[in-house]
Parts: sequence; structure tokens; C-alpha cells
Amino acid sequence: MKTNTERCDDFFKEYAMTVDAPYILVEKRKGVKYYPYIKRLMDITFSLFAMPLAIPIIIIFAIIIKLETSGPAFYIQERVGLYGRYFKVVKIRSMRVNAEMSGAQWATTNDPRVTRVGAFIRRTRIDELPQLFNVLKGDMSLIGPRPERPVFTAQFNREIPGFIDRLQVKPGITGWAQVNGGYDITPKEKLDLDRYYINHMSFWLDLKILLKTIKVCLTGDGAR
Repeated sequence: MKTNTERCDDFFKEYAMTVDAPYILVEKRKGVKYYPYIKRLMDITFSLFAMPLAIPIIIIFAIIIKLETSGPAFYIQERVGLYGRYFKVVKIRSMRVNAEMSGAQWATTNDPRVTRVGAFIRRTRIDELPQLFNVLKGDMSLIGPRPERPVFTAQFNREIPGFIDRLQVKPGITGWAQVNGGYDITPKEKLDLDRYYINHMSFWLDLKILLKTIKVCLTGDGAR
């Protein structure tokens, strides 16, 4: 009998064979097919400028987390990226070490697994800062649909046909769904917001999302 990971692997191998006939119509819009190259340049430039500020913040909160709870300050998790490719995402740990003893769980508002420090870093998105390294590596973009775990992506696509449409652009640290709902929205609502972003992807929309994300980071307002 296959494990969950093996079933997910089969699912994404099958998906990878169908990406030439996508649901998304974005490439039919003049100039949009070239925008990913512009985005990549912006991703690298912004990440390099942000690193000197982000690294001290990461170190400070890593120390605080170690003081609050036992266990590692960071965790590495497998996520699904562009066209179903797996990659490892790095985050500052915001939950208890044994948060998923009973299996993978979808994050929710006021999640009881979150520590006191974890609640703050999730509200201000500080837990996502290590993913700047993922952006530089090329696994992620600054802005795009948030990458899900393989098991959830496969599950949601069974429950919500078309959920894997989100995989037709590179995942992001923040996105249209994150600044318009955060942890409050359902997978279906997330898909609708991500589809909107993919179909309207542009420099100006990315700038709007980035500015809204900065506001969330500074105030915590909107990051539920």
C-alpha cells in the first residue's frame, strides 16, 4: 500500500503532464508572458536589499523562541511549487514542537497550537522572513499564491476541482489572498483570490500587495 507521500507524488506527476493545457488565460494578455522575468529581477533585487534588515530580526526572534519553548527555532517543511515541483520551505517556528502529533492540520484563526511569541510573529509575518532565501534560490517569488503542503494540495484539489490552478505561477511569501483574508479564508476563497491574482498579474498589482503586506507587518492589522 502506498504512503500519503507516494500518493501525492503520483498525483503531481500526473498533473505535470497536463500543464500545457492550463485553465489560466494569463498568457493571452499582451506582454504578460514576459512579466515573470521582470518579477524574477525584482525578487532578487528586493531580497538582497531586505536581507541586512531581515537577518537580525530572524536571529532575535529565534533566540526569543528558544527561551520560550524547547525545540528548534526553525522548521523545514515540504511544499508544492511551480508545476507541482516539491521544495523545502524554511520558517521561524510559531507552534509547539508536537503540534502535529495527530497528523497534518490546516492552520486556523486563533490556532491553539501557536505559542505566545508565535502569535506575534504570525500576526506580523515575521515567521515568513527566512523564505527570502527561498526567493533568492528561485523556488519562490516575493508575491504569488502561498505554497501548500503536498497532502493539502492533493486533498483540496479533490474537494475543490481546479485548486492546482494555483501551481501555474511561482508561489510567493505573500499574495493577494494573504492581504485579503489571511487565516480566516477557506481553501475555496483562497483559490478564487489566487485566480484573480494570476489573471491580473502586473507590476502595479504586485506593488499594491507589497505595500499592503508592509502595512500588515508594521501594524498586524489584517493578518488574522
